[in-house]
Amino acid sequence: MILILLGSGISLALAMIGTPLFIRFLVKRGYGQFIRVDGPTTHEYKRGTPTMGGVVVIGAVILSYLLTHLIAWFLNPKSPGPSTSGWLVLFLMTGMGFVGFLDDFIKLRNRRSLGLNAKGKLILQAVIGVSFAILALNFPDARGRTPATTQISFARDIPGLDLAFAGAALGVILFVIWANLIVTAATNGVNLTDGLDGLASGVSIMVCGAYTLMGIWQSNQSCGSPRAVSSTVCYDVRDPLDLALLAAILFGALIAFLWWNTSPAKIFMGDTGSLAIGGAIAGFAILSRTELLLALIGGLFVLITLSVILQVGFFKLSGGKRIFRIAPLHHHFELKGWPEITVVVRFWILGGLFVAGGLAAFYAEWVVFGQ
Repeated sequence: MILILLGSGISLALAMIGTPLFIRFLVKRGYGQFIRVDGPTTHEYKRGTPTMGGVVVIGAVILSYLLTHLIAWFLNPKSPGPSTSGWLVLFLMTGMGFVGFLDDFIKLRNRRSLGLNAKGKLILQAVIGVSFAILALNFPDARGRTPATTQISFARDIPGLDLAFAGAALGVILFVIWANLIVTAATNGVNLTDGLDGLASGVSIMVCGAYTLMGIWQSNQSCGSPRAVSSTVCYDVRDPLDLALLAAILFGALIAFLWWNTSPAKIFMGDTGSLAIGGAIAGFAILSRTELLLALIGGLFVLITLSVILQVGFFKLSGGKRIFRIAPLHHHFELKGWPEITVVVRFWILGGLFVAGGLAAFYAEWVVFGQ
C-alpha cells in the first residue's frame, strides 16, 4: 500500500513539473491545436493551444513505475520487481500512445485538424492490440497462471463462458478478436470524450482510481492468500497489486495533467494521451479479469461513443436527419447553450456515478457469491 501511494506521488510530481516545461517546448516551436471546422464556434479561442500533452503522461507513468520498483528493491532486495502484467499494460499504453503521437504530429506538420487516415490508424492499433493479446496468453507464473485467459469475465472469469470451447487454437483467435474489441472501444471512447477542457482527464482519473481499489482488493482476496476470506470467491488474477500500482501511477499523472488541462486549458492531451489512456484502461480490464465490468465503470465513455454511433447511423438511414445537434454528446449540450465548464462538471458527475456503480457491482458480486 505504501508503494502504491509512493508511485502515485512520484508520477504526480513528475507530471506536475514536466507539463509546464513541455508547454514551453511546444510554444517555442509553434506546435498548437487545430480546431475542427464543424465543431462549436466557441472553441475558436483554443486554436494554437499546445497539444500532445499525453507525452508527459506516458513519460511520467513509465518513469514512476520503474522508480517505484527501484525504491522497493533498494528497501527490500527480495521484492518481486515489475510484473509481466505491468509490462503488458505499459506496452499497450505506449503503443497506442505512439499511434496517437503519429496522428498528432501529422496534424501539426500539415497544419490541419486531420491526422492519420482511418485505415492507417486502425491497422496500427490492430497490430499493437493483436501483439498484446497474444503476449497476454503467455508467460505463465509458478502456478501456471497467464496474465489473461480465454474466459469472458465480469468481476472475475465467468465459469462456462470460455472462448476456447472448441479448442485452444480457436480460443486464442477468438480471444485476440475479443481483446481487440475491448481495446478499440476503450481507446475510441476516451478519444471521443477528449473534446472539452479537463473532461477526458477528469473521468479517466476516476476510472483509474476504481482499478486501483479493485486491484488492492483482488490482492487481499487472492487465491492462496491467508487474508482471503473464502476460497470460493477468491481472485485468481496474475498480478493484482502491480496492476493497482500502475493504475495509481496513472491516477497521479492525470491529476497533475488536469491541473494544466482544466478550463481554460494550457495544454491538450491530444490523441497521444487519449489513445494511451484508453489502452491502459483496456489493459487493466483484461488483465484484472473485469472485461464486461469496464462497460459500467467507463459508462460515460460508452455513452459518448453511443451518441456518435447513433448520430452517424441515423444520419445515413434517414437521409441526412440528426438525433443530436452535433456529436459527440458533450458538444450537443454546448450548442444548446450550456457553458463549457457546466458540461464538464456535469459529465464528471455522470462519470463518477458510473464508476461508483461499477465498484458497487464489483463488491456486490463478491458479497453475493461469498455467502
